[in-house]
Amino acid sequence: MSQLLIQHYLNELQTLRRVSGTTRESVVSEAFKTLLKEWGRSRDLIFIPQYEYQTLQKKPVYPDGALVYELRVPLGYWEAKDEEDDLDKEIEKKFRKGYPQDNIIFEDSHEAILIQNRQEVIRCGVQDPAKLQKLLELFFGYVREEIADFRKAVKQFKTDLPEVLKALRDMIEAAERDKDNFRKAALRFLKHAQDTINPSVTAADVREMLIQHILTEEIFSQVFDNPDFHHKNNVARELYALENTFFTGKVKHDTLAGLRPYYAAIKSAAALVTSHHEKQKFLKTIYEDFYKVYDKKKADRLGVVYTPNEIVRFMIESTDWLCQKHFGKALVDKNVEILDPAAGTGTFITEMIEHFRGQRQKLRHKYLEELHANEAAILPYYVANLNIEATYTAIRGISEPMLRRYARQCRGTAHTRNRQAATLW
Repeated sequence: MSQLLIQHYLNELQTLRRVSGTTRESVVSEAFKTLLKEWGRSRDLIFIPQYEYQTLQKKPVYPDGALVYELRVPLGYWEAKDEEDDLDKEIEKKFRKGYPQDNIIFEDSHEAILIQNRQEVIRCGVQDPAKLQKLLELFFGYVREEIADFRKAVKQFKTDLPEVLKALRDMIEAAERDKDNFRKAALRFLKHAQDTINPSVTAADVREMLIQHILTEEIFSQVFDNPDFHHKNNVARELYALENTFFTGKVKHDTLAGLRPYYAAIKSAAALVTSHHEKQKFLKTIYEDFYKVYDKKKADRLGVVYTPNEIVRFMIESTDWLCQKHFGKALVDKNVEILDPAAGTGTFITEMIEHFRGQRQKLRHKYLEELHANEAAILPYYVANLNIEATYTAIRGISEPMLRRYARQCRGTAHTRNRQAATLW
């Protein structure tokens, strides 16, 4: 298969040169891109063009492509240059800008160079199929320690979680029976959840939400840049108050000890995901995997698999275009209500906020007044709450709670005011 892919690459490269009459990078690099895509697809890797990578100085750079795992952690990167460029000088320039040096291919359609762990591993002419195959096998054979650790931790997590769940449920039952402060806090949170999330939330729902919060709080603190952000979220703050009535100190440490390798592996993997969009996908993947282990039957029944971000962005952009064409208003304009009654982990709303990032004042009004979202399932509601506020905070630099009870908002806005409503779900 690998030899066939290389032969296809050489044929396409020759065709592009002959038909286009040029050797410009933007034209001939398409052949190597196709080679990486096809090779990566055979290994369940996704090719992302113009991949956003945050340097150590927190400045974005954009390698021409990256191969990423389904978890959204990158395996390696690719940078194409013109045939007339001095490839070694171009590599030096890119590294001075902060480009990744752990596993990256530089090529100019004549020569390819593989850098791994800051060292040149191999270089070869692309017309030498045997050496090119070796270079690509080394590139795709690169094993990130973080990925290996994560896979091992997930496997152990599946074994350890049932015992942890039993221990947590036993502790909550004991707290309900013996701790007056827990009972008062639980009733207070139940009312908060009914007012904020859904009037039909029950005491049993609160118990499950508390367990899910305890198990996932460390995940979210590692994914988002601000480790204290989740403490400021309105739902999370109430859950912490409830948790602190019975689950602190040594009890908490000892109960969750078996899951710490899982949390540590997530932290290491999350550190490799630097762009906002990829962090959204990383969080969704972690959430889906967690929920399938936590409650497989419910995950199957609820269909805990969410719409890919690429499709979400297409839906938002096309809805925006249709809104302007038929109503003379963009989605970001005032008096256009946006409703998402099944928010999941918040993908539509977060992508909408990203879509509006260039119009900061309009975004603030839209965020506070005309974006309405809710999610009936408890854990994804919590994730969406964090996700949406974190996205807005990253753009605006301030935190303003948005997620409110959808039904109440609709009664007070789109259903009773004479406004146009763009409904996305």
